[in-house]
Amino acid sequence: MPRSTFVYVTYIHTTPEKLWSALTDDMEFMKQYWFGVHCESQWTAGSSWKMVHQDGRILDAGEIVEADPLRRLVIRWQHQDKPDLKAEGDSICRMDLEPIGAAVKLSITHTIEREPSKLIEAVSGGWPKIISNLKSLLETGVAVLNDPYPVQSARAGNK
Repeated sequence: MPRSTFVYVTYIHTTPEKLWSALTDDMEFMKQYWFGVHCESQWTAGSSWKMVHQDGRILDAGEIVEADPLRRLVIRWQHQDKPDLKAEGDSICRMDLEPIGAAVKLSITHTIEREPSKLIEAVSGGWPKIISNLKSLLETGVAVLNDPYPVQSARAGNK
């Protein structure tokens, strides 16, 4: 069966403990890098998972498939908010953490068993912004982006 895949890899100057906490435990920190959105779960295999918008809407929901603290998190993920994305069914989001010196390599692989996929197209635009904010917050204490969908870029304003 055809598969659509998005992969994002970055290196963050932090510890596996701090990164794992940012991804799973600290809801207020999560809201800072995820544009007001947060995830709720017990973060153990088999537990439910949901992504909650700041207005209370459930954007995505699913189940934790694997949770190996400080190493790997795998989520069965289905979009809930937009009918065309929800109709695509379940996707799998895998996050791998690997310590490398004073940094942690974070690899995110988001897949769905269909091609093409509007969901994978959507997450391929979102993950880089979210993870850039996460990296910046962990390294400097400040998010680099305040709005995931700015009306115009700073460069466009300078033309």
